Amino acid sequence: MITDNLREIRQAIQDSCAFAHRNPEDVTLIAVTKTVDSEAARVLVDSGITHLAENRVDKLLKKQYDLRDKTHLKWHLIGNLQRRKVKSIINEIDFFHALDSLSLAAEIDKRALKTISCFVEVNISGEETKHGISPEEIESFISQLSSFTNIKIVGLMTMAPHGANEQELHDIFSRLKILQENVRQRTLAHAPCTELSMGMSNDFPIAIEEGSTFIRIGTALFKDA
Repeated sequence: MITDNLREIRQAIQDSCAFAHRNPEDVTLIAVTKTVDSEAARVLVDSGITHLAENRVDKLLKKQYDLRDKTHLKWHLIGNLQRRKVKSIINEIDFFHALDSLSLAAEIDKRALKTISCFVEVNISGEETKHGISPEEIESFISQLSSFTNIKIVGLMTMAPHGANEQELHDIFSRLKILQENVRQRTLAHAPCTELSMGMSNDFPIAIEEGSTFIRIGTALFKDA
């Protein structure tokens, strides 16, 4: 069943890219495995998935250990990261999707033994319950990150509100795309900002239409599994 779901999602990616006149190879599917065990994750890996994501440090480290024979995998931490847990995880991941404060950036920079590819989390919708930098503060925030030599800002990330309609989704994702382009055009050495992490199980086709390069899919992969 998981492999059937994966086939459907891959087809939906192809269809969305065709509609938007984009190359499907420019969209990376990240499998969010936070609700399943390591064996379910292994099924995906054996079906060609190379990017896995977790939102909790302990779960990521466990799956990484269980799948240690799969040395080609890329690991993404997509949840909010407490500063006290940075040391245990930051050198084990390839991408961090939720950078949202200078204090967290400082801790990452202090603990990192390599350059960490980070997405700045942006609260486009302005929801009080969501983490993230406000759109108005993005350029200033990214400028202040230049002193952290172990951090590279590869792009921006956002999450759309639950229940948003299609027009609202287009608006949110297109606004993040504009912000990302504004940063990219500054050609900052520490912040190439060429990527967009947006789109989940219920809205990824619209995110792709608006320029997403990394989509984070969990529920749609494991439904009925």
